[in-house]
Amino acid sequence: MLIRSLLEIVVIAIFIVTFVVQPFRIPSESMQPTLFVGDFGLADKQAFAFEGPLARLLPPGRVERGDLMIFHYPVDPHQYLVKRVVGVPGDRIRLRGGRVWIDGSLLAEPYAFYSPSPANAFRDEFPTVRETRPALRPSWSGQLQRATRDDELIVPSDEYFVLGDNRNDSEDSRFWGFVPRSAIVGRPLLVYFSLHRPEEQDGPISMRERLLDELSQVRVLR
Repeated sequence: MLIRSLLEIVVIAIFIVTFVVQPFRIPSESMQPTLFVGDFGLADKQAFAFEGPLARLLPPGRVERGDLMIFHYPVDPHQYLVKRVVGVPGDRIRLRGGRVWIDGSLLAEPYAFYSPSPANAFRDEFPTVRETRPALRPSWSGQLQRATRDDELIVPSDEYFVLGDNRNDSEDSRFWGFVPRSAIVGRPLLVYFSLHRPEEQDGPISMRERLLDELSQVRVLR
């Protein structure tokens, strides 16, 4: 009976990890102050449910501007990254002074953090063509040129433009390109261990509760 119970637990655990949740760890400062270096959490793999065994049973979730997203790093698919969705298919994006404009309107981003940093025209005026660009991947450099019209970047179908919340200290879509829908893993669900957890919090940090007010404020200013 003991062996059978253990096997059942193992099978259930494998199922959950394979189809329901995905462990993740924050390796850099690019998402501060939303997520900190050393945060360990779980991703909801069914939040978007584009593919997989459960995708047929559940309606596909819609990726919206302002969502946090876990995905396979396009440069190294074995690595997972967490970034903020800023551009969805069809959006026309530009940055001016580090602030994001969508379709000609300023995007309100209460989560964005701008750490002190020297000016960087490519990073802050993206997609600028008037300044020397850093060494980009050849595939992204070519796609960036093709997708830029009138100093705006047009997000292609089934792809997304993502940025780190720590805008001045993040390697993101500006430097390596769009995230294809097929690379999406899910949405952060909770942080179960943090090296920077506030002392007054004893339980798990619910990402849904933590981001509810913040995401409700995401809107394009008209």
